[in-house]
Amino acid sequence: MTKSSLQKLEDQLEVIETGSRPKKTMSLLGRAIRYLSYREHSESEIRRKLQPHAQSEAELDVTIAKLIEKNFLSNARFADGLVTRKSKGLGVNRLVQEMRQHQIDKTTITKHIKDLQPSEAKRAYEVWEKKFGELAQDPRDLAKQIRFLASRGFDQDIIYQIVRGKTLDDSL
Repeated sequence: MTKSSLQKLEDQLEVIETGSRPKKTMSLLGRAIRYLSYREHSESEIRRKLQPHAQSEAELDVTIAKLIEKNFLSNARFADGLVTRKSKGLGVNRLVQEMRQHQIDKTTITKHIKDLQPSEAKRAYEVWEKKFGELAQDPRDLAKQIRFLASRGFDQDIIYQIVRGKTLDDSL
């Protein structure tokens, strides 16, 4: 596609007036592919990022449909990556919350819950051991440990067993 002579003249005039080249506008699809080349995004995240650049909601819907059709955008793949990255330090509750924020469907969330549930106690113990390493000696320290593990999204029963001194060998 060639530029019209009027467009070329306007570009040259801009170079003369500003001393810099004119900025080229990127298509919505190009912008989306650039975002996705950095890391996986959820559909809702891409929609939010592209919204200010879209001419209309219909254009945005068409762009997202193209990305899904070409398999550049996948909520399931995004959820897999999210769980892989964050499951070492976070509990199931927190991971579910993050997946819901990204509007991941319930079947994908359920699949990940089933995969993570068996290792929840081990992951919680490892996080607690890395941060604290010893049982709390006073109520303030105990509350601090409980709040820490709860903020990471671990199950309440597992938290209480860890802070009471049960180890993995005691079958949390």
